[in-house]
Parts: sequence; structure tokens; C-alpha cells
Amino acid sequence: MRLATLVTPTGLRAHVHTDSGYVDAATALADERLSSVRALLAAGADAMRRLESASGPALDPATVELAATVPDPGKIVCIGRNYLEHALEGGSPPPTWPETFLRVTDSLMAPFEDLVVPAFTEQLDYEGELGLVIGRGGHHIPAARAMEAIAGYVVCNDYSARDWQRAGTQWTPGKNFDHTMPVGPELVTTDEVDPTDVLLETRLNSRVMQSARTSLLIFDVPSLIEYVSSFTTLRPGDLIVTGTPGGVGFARTPPVYLGAGDTVEVSIEGVGSIRNRVVQPDAPAPPGPWQPLAKMRRAEEPRTAAPAGGA
Repeated sequence: MRLATLVTPTGLRAHVHTDSGYVDAATALADERLSSVRALLAAGADAMRRLESASGPALDPATVELAATVPDPGKIVCIGRNYLEHALEGGSPPPTWPETFLRVTDSLMAPFEDLVVPAFTEQLDYEGELGLVIGRGGHHIPAARAMEAIAGYVVCNDYSARDWQRAGTQWTPGKNFDHTMPVGPELVTTDEVDPTDVLLETRLNSRVMQSARTSLLIFDVPSLIEYVSSFTTLRPGDLIVTGTPGGVGFARTPPVYLGAGDTVEVSIEGVGSIRNRVVQPDAPAPPGPWQPLAKMRRAEEPRTAAPAGGA
């Protein structure tokens, strides 16, 4: 089964993708409380089983506008350096403990939305990734039962402002500009795809930049569920983003950063594809002190001696 969040005249609403098209989930289940993907997952297995035979007025997939599949996750947990090639290209040895950071919901965006270049960054980069959407969830989930906690899978692109990411010791600012992580196009339930060994590819202007199979993850899907649930309770609709393969822009020679006119597409075998056109903001960024590259350049400028008697 495939679930999506559609932009409708009455707001964001969960739909199930049937042979006839997209059917409104709450209408099909006759329960307005189940109008979001997160609410559907929280309702449990019975609601999901009933959706498998959902019927009703259907919308043509070619005419709808998709939002982020889960636009309101309680938490977004991201894993860094989880492919050996990516760790090495960034100058790091393979991690022996998962590298973890959080994203906020304001950083989410729709799977085919234009990506507006954030203010104050000159090093916008791509990172195609597999996302896990939590269903049952839980706390202290052993790896042997991890798959029971997952509702399904989505495609993500962890767009990163590298200058902000590297200006300090924490990654949070560079990973959390508004509207910089598309999620979608649909939640594909666990009965439809096995994430153990699927192909992930990122294309920039049709050129393949990243290509790897998920079997190359350093910490696989069950291990990540076990690890994350060790320190936080996983709840329906939570999102775990599993890491990006090698081939990112900052590690290339010369570096490849995104600019207006670029198009980035991420595809995962059996899950789907997302695509974003990169555009400039409507107005230039206001002047401000928090511009990492400008700050770094000033620090690198040769210092001159102060005039005699100067302060």
C-alpha cells in the first residue's frame, strides 16, 4: 500500500493510492480523525487493513499536488556517515557508533517543490537518502523485532548548507534551513518493498552523482531502529533518515554546489523518486553577521600592524 499527503482546498489530507487514483483516507474510513498520515499510523493495524480495500472518489495522480508524506513528524532523526565511501570522502574513518543529528519539521518540504537557495549559504549540497517512517514504534526495540516498528519507506534529500555545517562543531544549523528536506513521494508500506538491498541514486541535471545499494549501510535498518529507540521512544509518524552514499558535492574536485537552474532527483528502487528545481529567493538576504564563508575569509586576511600609539 502507498500513502500520500495531498494539498487540497481544505488543507493537507492523507490519501491512499489505489488502482483508480488517490482516495481520501478519512472519507474512505468514515472517520475525520484519520485525515493525516500520522493519525492513520497511530490508529494502528486495523485502520491500515481497512485502507487496503478503500474505495470512493479518486483523484488523478497526474493532477494532484503532493506535500511532504508525513508533514508533521514528532521527531526527525538523521544518521550521518552511514556509508563507508561517504565517511572516507569526508576525511573520516568509518564510525563505530552511529553519528546522529536532528532535523526540525520546518525544514521539511514537498517532494517536487522548488528548492529556494537559503540565505547566507554559498555551499548548498545534496544528499539522497532512504527514510524510515515509524508505525507501531516503541522503546528499547531489539533489532530482531525492529521491522515490526516500521510502517514504510520514503525517499529523502538531506540538502545541506556545508558552510554552516562546518563553521562550528555541531551540524544543526547547516541541516535545518527552512524547506530543505523533501520527503516523499509516498509512504510505501513494508509489505511492498524490502529495504535490505535496493538501489539509491541521486542525479544532478540528469548526471548520476550518487549510486549505491542500501546493503552498503554501515548500520543497517534493524540496527538503527534498535539504536534510536534505545534513547528515545519512537512514535507513529516519526522519521529516521538513514544516511547518504558517497558522491556528495563538497567532496568532489572541484566541489559541486547547487545554484539556480539546477535540478536534483533522488530515486530509490521500489520506493519512488523525488525531484527539486533549485531557484533563487525572490529577494536578496538582508545583511547580517552570521555568514560563515565571509567570516572565514575575514579570519584568513593578513593582519596589519596598528599605527604607533593606536588602540
